[in-house]
Amino acid sequence: MKDKGNVLAKLAGSKLNICDTTLRDGEQAAGIVFANLEKVRIAKLLDEIGVQQLEVGIPAMGGDEKTAIKRIAHLGLNASILGWNRANKEDIAHSIDCDVDSVAISMSASDIHIEHKLMKDRQWVLDKIVESVEYAKAHGMYISVNGEDMSRADPEFMVQFCQTAKEAGADRVRYCDTLGIMTPSGTYAAIKNIVDKVGIPVEMHTHNDFGMATANAISGVQAGATFLSTTVMGIGERTGNSPLEEVVMAAKHLLSIDTGIETKRFREVTEYVARASGREIPAWKPIVGSNCFAHEAGIHTDGVMKFLSNYEPYSPEEVGMSRKIIVGKHSGRSTIKQTLLAKGIEIDDATATAVLEIVRATSVSLKRSLSENELVYIYQDYKDGVKDTLPNNRSTTHE
Repeated sequence: MKDKGNVLAKLAGSKLNICDTTLRDGEQAAGIVFANLEKVRIAKLLDEIGVQQLEVGIPAMGGDEKTAIKRIAHLGLNASILGWNRANKEDIAHSIDCDVDSVAISMSASDIHIEHKLMKDRQWVLDKIVESVEYAKAHGMYISVNGEDMSRADPEFMVQFCQTAKEAGADRVRYCDTLGIMTPSGTYAAIKNIVDKVGIPVEMHTHNDFGMATANAISGVQAGATFLSTTVMGIGERTGNSPLEEVVMAAKHLLSIDTGIETKRFREVTEYVARASGREIPAWKPIVGSNCFAHEAGIHTDGVMKFLSNYEPYSPEEVGMSRKIIVGKHSGRSTIKQTLLAKGIEIDDATATAVLEIVRATSVSLKRSLSENELVYIYQDYKDGVKDTLPNNRSTTHE
């Protein structure tokens, strides 16, 4: 039998714990299949950066899924290892067989799901929660009871749902905004209601159907939630989940809550998960996208060169990224001067203005930004009096 005290000890070290579900909900995204080797590697990476709990899959699926889960459970990771289950003894028995130390027990909370998916009633739901929680508790498991579609549940029943889970022996409840329909203000009110009336730890599990997964997760924390459910890069069902890298950095910089996660490895971990899932990392992706610290606009570039915090909310090194100054249509004279100076070429303002005119015209003509070497070539051609460097649609703008 497992000793739940070990899990509680692991989760006691942080004010805000991360339960990452990349290996469960992340893999449920249409078209994503992790090889067992990849599942193990992802689990190791997440453990190395300090994620406190890993939801590693659905043991009741059997086959390769169960094999991978059992292997991860035997790696000796620092993180707690959690298996996802429906609210029945058979599912939980599969989790116990995999030697995980924690179980998530999922049950529909909204009348829409209860009536049209389960085709049962509210009392049946509460009875199944009690039955499954007591069974898991008898085997020494740390228990999270997940309220599927809780964001559409009747508020009074939502409290009853959570109270039933607590009294049966659950250690926390997972508030699931299954369809991503919540707003930050609505999320805050819902979570505060549970925290105040039930007094059980709450985990935020938010989806991104309206682009609010991170905002809703953070609002939940502001209301008293102490766990965040995440996936790397936000991969997951439909439009995805709250991204690990976003909620950790938002908690740190906007709420002054340090989760203890080693953020310097975010880009590294994201690159591995992206490859394993067959997904690209969008250039504009918050925290880990290649454009996060890329500056082209003249005013912004000049500001960053003078003082980094003028246009950067945190340093690129903090998340394993690097700063890039882009030469292109929107560049200003200071970018031209500083970029060439880094190449050992010092120019005056008049030369910078002339070269900038060529740079902008060339960028428009090629429909892209220019490399530093291309800037050097443009400068050399300008200095040598080469006229055909200028495209026909030459710009006349100087600033």
